[in-house]
Amino acid sequence: MNTKKIIAIDPDTDKSGVAELIIPEMSMNISTLSFPYLIDYLWHVKDNFLDEGQSVTVLVEAGWLNQSNWHVGWKNNNREAAAIGNSTGRNHETGRKIIEMARHFGFPVEEIRPLRKCWTGKDGKITHEELQRYLLSQRIDFPFKRSNQEQRDAALIAAVYSDK
Repeated sequence: MNTKKIIAIDPDTDKSGVAELIIPEMSMNISTLSFPYLIDYLWHVKDNFLDEGQSVTVLVEAGWLNQSNWHVGWKNNNREAAAIGNSTGRNHETGRKIIEMARHFGFPVEEIRPLRKCWTGKDGKITHEELQRYLLSQRIDFPFKRSNQEQRDAALIAAVYSDK
């Protein structure tokens, strides 16, 4: 049976959230990886799956596809606004470099617009409990007791994409 992997990545300058959804088993693994380890992981998947004829798709959250990336509140001064812009730009560049490397390795890559924030967590982000319920409703095995926001965002992208 041909296994299909969906690798979803929520890029970050420190550690990116990574979710690997294995189909047809519908099992998910999550992690956070610094850029060098993420590239090592993609190389491993390339050598052991992509080069062996397995189907692997890489999805990268691409915040730069949003019409606006305005994250400054009315209380922010110029220094705070500049720091937020700098951080956002660095995250976007990390995502672009991940895409560049994944394509260089031969993966089909899709840039995914950030999903709508409609959950009960801070700033509308998904909580661990909400993610567990959502994945259960999608019949995706998710055995993790804890997760961080980057892992949850990557897992949600993989799950939503698996429906397509």
